[in-house]
Amino acid sequence: MSVETPRKIVLLRHAKADWGQEADHERPLADRGRQDAPLAGRRLAAQGITFDLALCSTALRTRETWKLAVAELSQRPKTVYEERLYEASLGELIALLNETSDEVRTLVVIGHNPGMHGLADALSGEADGDLLSRMNRRGFPTSAIATVEFTGSWKSVEHGVGRLVDYWTPHS
Repeated sequence: MSVETPRKIVLLRHAKADWGQEADHERPLADRGRQDAPLAGRRLAAQGITFDLALCSTALRTRETWKLAVAELSQRPKTVYEERLYEASLGELIALLNETSDEVRTLVVIGHNPGMHGLADALSGEADGDLLSRMNRRGFPTSAIATVEFTGSWKSVEHGVGRLVDYWTPHS
């Protein structure tokens, strides 16, 4: 696959989590999260994207979100549970993207805030319509999805490289 291949990065923030006595990493989804995660999956299916790879945080809430969302897709991508996604800084997230094989054309990342919002904002040098201002005005609530397109190698992913082509939240 050419490094000039168009690529997509879809960023999915985990669904609403419960606040119990568990350690943060082991927090399960709340009832609303179990309702919203399949909605996010249906939104992903409606985009018509066939994912080559999913990178999912190892936190329980992200794993549960992905399990419910991916059930809505016609094709399940290879999924890698990546502990470095948990509490990752913007620089760490970009470094993870830079490690992606150029055989991957479409990537979905299931993670946490503030990382997912920060990454969507940082990568989006351009945006369709008012998507970027809407995203930054509304924030990146649980189950939010941002889709960024770019051309080039994953090793070239950096600030401003992409175009925000979709932003969705379940309760907008």
